[in-house]
Amino acid sequence: MSSYPFDIIEPKWQRYWEEHKTFKAVEDPAVPKEKRKYILDMFPYPSAQGLHVGHPEGYTATDIYSRYLRMNGYNVLHPMGYDAFGLPAENYAIKTGTHPRKTTFENIEHFTSQIKSLGFSYDWDRCVETCTPDYYKWTQWIFLQLYKKGLAYESKTPINWCPSCKTGLANEEVKEGRCERCGAIVARKTIRQWILKITAYADRLLEDLDSLDWPESVKLMQRNWIGRSTGGEVNFPIADKDGKPTKDLLTVYTTRPDTLFGATYMVIAPEHPLVQKLTTPEQAPAVQAYIDLAAKKSDLERTDLAKTKTGVFSGSYAVDPLNGHTIPIWIADYVLISYGTGAIMAVPAHDERDWDFAKAFNLPITKVVASKKEIASLADGDEKKGLEILKTAAADPAAYKKLTESRPDVFAAADTCTAADGYTINSGKFTGMPTRNTIKNIISYLEKEGIGKKAVNYKLRDWVFSRQRYWGEPIPLVHCPKCGTVPLDEKDLPLKLPDVKTYQPTGTGESPLAGITDWVNCTCPKCGGPAKRETNTMPQWAGSCWYYLRYLDPDNYTEFAAKDKINYWMPVDLYVGGAEHAVLHLLYARFWHKVLYDLGLVNTKEPFQRLVNQGMITSFAYQRANKTLVPTDEVEETSPGVYEEKATHEKLEQVVAKMSKSLKNVINPDDVIKQYGADSVRMYEMFMGPLTLSKPWNTQGLIGINRFLEKVWTVSEKPMSDVDLCGKLADDNLVSLRKLYAQTVKKVTDDTSSLSFNTAISQMMIFINTLVKTDEIPKSMWSDFVKMLACYAPHLGEELWQKLGHTGTITYEPWPVFSETYCKDDVKTIVVMVNGKLRDKFTTEPGTEKEILKEKAFATDGARKFIAGKQIVKTVVVPNKLVNFVVK
Repeated sequence: MSSYPFDIIEPKWQRYWEEHKTFKAVEDPAVPKEKRKYILDMFPYPSAQGLHVGHPEGYTATDIYSRYLRMNGYNVLHPMGYDAFGLPAENYAIKTGTHPRKTTFENIEHFTSQIKSLGFSYDWDRCVETCTPDYYKWTQWIFLQLYKKGLAYESKTPINWCPSCKTGLANEEVKEGRCERCGAIVARKTIRQWILKITAYADRLLEDLDSLDWPESVKLMQRNWIGRSTGGEVNFPIADKDGKPTKDLLTVYTTRPDTLFGATYMVIAPEHPLVQKLTTPEQAPAVQAYIDLAAKKSDLERTDLAKTKTGVFSGSYAVDPLNGHTIPIWIADYVLISYGTGAIMAVPAHDERDWDFAKAFNLPITKVVASKKEIASLADGDEKKGLEILKTAAADPAAYKKLTESRPDVFAAADTCTAADGYTINSGKFTGMPTRNTIKNIISYLEKEGIGKKAVNYKLRDWVFSRQRYWGEPIPLVHCPKCGTVPLDEKDLPLKLPDVKTYQPTGTGESPLAGITDWVNCTCPKCGGPAKRETNTMPQWAGSCWYYLRYLDPDNYTEFAAKDKINYWMPVDLYVGGAEHAVLHLLYARFWHKVLYDLGLVNTKEPFQRLVNQGMITSFAYQRANKTLVPTDEVEETSPGVYEEKATHEKLEQVVAKMSKSLKNVINPDDVIKQYGADSVRMYEMFMGPLTLSKPWNTQGLIGINRFLEKVWTVSEKPMSDVDLCGKLADDNLVSLRKLYAQTVKKVTDDTSSLSFNTAISQMMIFINTLVKTDEIPKSMWSDFVKMLACYAPHLGEELWQKLGHTGTITYEPWPVFSETYCKDDVKTIVVMVNGKLRDKFTTEPGTEKEILKEKAFATDGARKFIAGKQIVKTVVVPNKLVNFVVK
């Protein structure tokens, strides 16, 4: 018997598939809509490191499912491409002078060879790269539709700024407040940006989540990110030097307008546009110093609940519109300009952050909400009577003063912030109302008096869309001194990136494009006068917002995709990728898709009907007692399961950790493919556990899968018979084998269709372990097994199909069918219980009647022993499962 020659088989079939375009998808109108499937992977960024073993996990899952669907008569679109704009290529260009295009396409070539080496059934004719002009022409075109629809606007917003590199940094380039490149402390700098108005679609993005077959965890993350809340906008007049209200207003958004009487100070963000106006001359130096300090902090640092609260008094006051009290206006970094109005009314009695701030700066605290328990305490635990006492006293100022002074435990601020739900207190005519009623009544009062209104707010902010980068899509706008901002004519797209020799930042916070005067200076498309191009570029997210649509028609030069092809394939039936994209990519893509839907350019409200997040493939690492990790090459196993650090001999604990170059536990797929074959790697990654769970890589498991495929190869060389499995079989061994075969087809069918690949492989192993012991294999049975195996180990499947005498590919052969009759067990094991405890068991034919089961159970030794001398009060019979005697 020859050994399994994967090193010959795999290249052979990869060449065959490429030469014959085996997986090319065609829009065949004869195929009904219900028999078309669009199966999509989240496309990769082509990094210099190439694929890691985590990439093939999701790709293998979609490949198995796509192959399974083809065998079941579906027309399947399964494409692949590259998210090719990005920071690493530009950073490398700055460092070495190598053009980002060169490194990107070298990386794409490497990625493609790696992906093809794993035998994935992609339609490579549809491959796209987001950095090519043919592709980003349509990214620019979609941006222009957003601009014309009023969904793109210009604004000044803060960015991360490295004073050493003299450039803006993306959030991912800032590590612990320092520039990832040079280590300098990062500041915040306000510059001109382009913003997309995603908030205009916030409600639809929220509501339409209910229609999607997505993990609930992802839906929840998106709901929380959107963060819809209802409340009120309240206008606080700015006080003059005498404490009298002026016409100038400071507007705040609050979800709790019922606590307005508890506002004892106000806070505005350091970036608030009224900072300068509100800062008095005496406070100006302190305020400026504080703003400079806040500019060095990230939003995450500023909003950290555990941090010590900092702030500075502006010198100005506002007037509470309900009680007329003057309250100081502070500037503090725990308020962000990006949320609400960038200003808050602080109610320290009922908000933890406000409480901490008030305590730090000795500001007053007024309690305005009492819990139900506190109100009940006014009448010896009777909430209803306690509420009557409160309302009666509230109608008489003298009586109310007496009540509050006698019960400071209820009406005075406690040592910590208290419950913010219950009954309103210390709030004038609103005192005694339940919290929910107070909210409604105060909003009505604000609207009636013209000092506020009901409002809806979102945590979701409009999308800062521009980047101060070279390696991104140019934004197709020009700035004309006469006409203002003018979009390029669509016929002039794509606006290509200029070829330049340097990618160094300008030092002003602008894109490197700003320094290329030959490119920047242009004529206005509207008036023909001198103008300047927009120099910001689009973020990496732009190309990934719509790539699934370009796959439908990648060679179309007149539109991003033909309507008939969109109607043929959309929406995506299955989208597989990592959970790290749960919010940003998926939210941005949904936003763009809804805009295209409103423009009548796509046929569905949502792009991705079903989403599956594959789990992370981790690795083993070794941990010291102080929880730090040791690189694997500095560890030795002194005895089975006992690990030591070589240098110190400190005992180490084996733990599961993310693969990391620094820990030297990264598995290169090229290496394991070379040693064990692509089919072994594919099947091992599916066999490790359920697709959606994280699991550690263990090469011993890969070796086990390789041995399984060796067994399959061995079985393929056994003699084959032409026995008819559908007829009556005289040989008991064949009857038993037919039953196992039918059970295997059923199990693999059910598990493959539900993406439960690990258990499908387990069943195939059981089947092969039986066939290894069989002298002669029914050819029809073996043919069907090979079809199933071909979805999981496609190279081996094709080779075995050819060994069976076939000349074409196995890809479109019909999936095996099975008979439920043959799947059924010949006997059932019935459990015998007495008072719920197992006492015996027996076997019988499936479907045996209850009375017969009862008789057989009573006749068992175990039942007789434990029933003897007792009275049977009840007998519970569950057909095909158990008999339970209840005795006393």
